[in-house]
Amino acid sequence: MALRAAFRNRRGVSGLLSQLSSCSSHVRVCVSPVLVAQQRSNSTSPKLKVDFDQSSGVAVMHMQSPPVNSLSLDFLTEFCIGVEKLEMDKSCRGLIITSSQPKVFSAGLDIMEMYGKSPERCGEFWKGVQEMWLKLYNSNMVIIAAINGSSPAGGCLMSLTCDYRIMADNPRYSIGLNETQLGIVAPFWFKDTMVNTVGHRATEIALELGLLYSPSEALKVGLVDLLVPEDQVLTTATQTMTKWLAIPDHARQITKSMMRKPTIDRLTSNREADVQNFVSFITKDSIQKSLRMYLEMLKKRRG
Repeated sequence: MALRAAFRNRRGVSGLLSQLSSCSSHVRVCVSPVLVAQQRSNSTSPKLKVDFDQSSGVAVMHMQSPPVNSLSLDFLTEFCIGVEKLEMDKSCRGLIITSSQPKVFSAGLDIMEMYGKSPERCGEFWKGVQEMWLKLYNSNMVIIAAINGSSPAGGCLMSLTCDYRIMADNPRYSIGLNETQLGIVAPFWFKDTMVNTVGHRATEIALELGLLYSPSEALKVGLVDLLVPEDQVLTTATQTMTKWLAIPDHARQITKSMMRKPTIDRLTSNREADVQNFVSFITKDSIQKSLRMYLEMLKKRRG
């Protein structure tokens, strides 16, 4: 598809949308009441649905890629395009990210994108992961994660990029960067994002042990900001958004940039090297073996 090909280009989604902008002097991409991210001829089961309320300036992005909202390259492409469309609409001031899938926010990076794939494909995938992080962590919008299910690994990373995290108070759910349990090492910008949230020592323990926290544990360590009953996650996120949007945009945006710019600059100045490091690591025989063993374990568990 043309959209996917443009995303793979080094200019990424920004390049694609710049091309679209040059073709039209007035691109209005947020439609009320419902905007489906990335319109396609085959849109019967889109991976995302975005409800945008123009009166409040708040969009709700529902991840709906069964079974567990895995972050595949296709999903990341649609996600980044959807976020940038909202970013370009100046009437959209806030974004709530949540899941339409039962019991899961996002299960994280799609392992099938890393197992048995060519170095070129792995590189394309990792650029997509970088792009997702940059779009969210560097956004001018207020972004609230309405975590209504488990959120391991990449799902945890997605929530960490948000300004505020509200999680369902269900002890069966978990959240954390558990990459080491799979034999994978979280890259420096995963680590930096978590350090910025919970501090150095808590991050060191969590990353080395690949910890997955229960909601109450996550609240205690500072990984999430608020726990509410599961059926109140989205309504609470909407109410919380009102408080954030009461702050003048320019003051909040400048403060957010001041807090996050050093972390963002560290990745943007090392993006290509980070891609190469990921590709050389993930394609090692030992890492591929670890991934294969994990996939076999999942297959037995489902069986």
